[in-house]
Amino acid sequence: MSSPLRLGTRASALALTQSGHVAQELTRSTGREVELVHVATKGDVSSAAIAQLGGTGVFVTALRDALLADGVDLAVHSYKDLPTAPAEGLVIAAVPPRQDPRDILVARDGLTLGELPEGSRVGTGSPRRMSQLRALGLGLEVVPIRGNVDTRIGKVASGELDAVVLARAGLARLDRLAEVTEVLDPLSVLPAPAQGALAVECRADDTGLVELLSALDHPDTRTAVAAERALLAALEAGCTAPVGALAEVAEGDDGDEVYLRGLVAALDGSDTVRLSATGPTPEAQEVGRRLAAELLDLGAAGLMGDT
Repeated sequence: MSSPLRLGTRASALALTQSGHVAQELTRSTGREVELVHVATKGDVSSAAIAQLGGTGVFVTALRDALLADGVDLAVHSYKDLPTAPAEGLVIAAVPPRQDPRDILVARDGLTLGELPEGSRVGTGSPRRMSQLRALGLGLEVVPIRGNVDTRIGKVASGELDAVVLARAGLARLDRLAEVTEVLDPLSVLPAPAQGALAVECRADDTGLVELLSALDHPDTRTAVAAERALLAALEAGCTAPVGALAEVAEGDDGDEVYLRGLVAALDGSDTVRLSATGPTPEAQEVGRRLAAELLDLGAAGLMGDT
């Protein structure tokens, strides 16, 4: 009998839930048992802002080190936390079906964003969300916060904040959607590239496991995320930059197409550039790169420089 696969995961409630779902689906699909191995990352043991910790990769490096050292067989990441550059010796073997990628509001008294009084304190740890909330011109005070879902929502319950903005996917996976007071329209707040998607990573030379994990792969999700992350990479922006992107795969006249929306915003909300692009699904990354070039032509680099 094969020994259980060792799945490396962060120990937060959300990470354990995500990894647990992947482990269950892997066992269901392949019959292999999976055990979770907790790995502490730099982002878990510090309360400093992500940008101060070095930005992209703070939740990822320790997991990748454990993979390369053969301490675990596979790892599950929130895809939006991954650096856009590939990791030598590792491969994203599966991108499971994506959760709803939109952002949500959890506000006092069941209020929506438009119902919050001017001067209301809204918390988020994301420069992307900060910039877009400020750009709405609602007169909100946007407050930087860190912490897990409980910590953030707790600041609303305690009255310290009037509302917080979070990813809907996290609350869905934690079965806490009842606390959501509004799902934010991407036309108002565009999600982060790869938000709601998971990446299942393993060593590239473990060909048997690569093949096994392919049972979890969802091609449309992989295509959409590839377009979004290609845009992010071409902008030379990390996961903490004020960049939003959302791609969808839909049937076109000549086969499936990827439709990509992108946004770059000044952190103070004073300016934003938004564009969209489409192309055949096999050219998803090229669609992302093309849209990034068009955003740069409209001054996106100067807006990111404001951060």
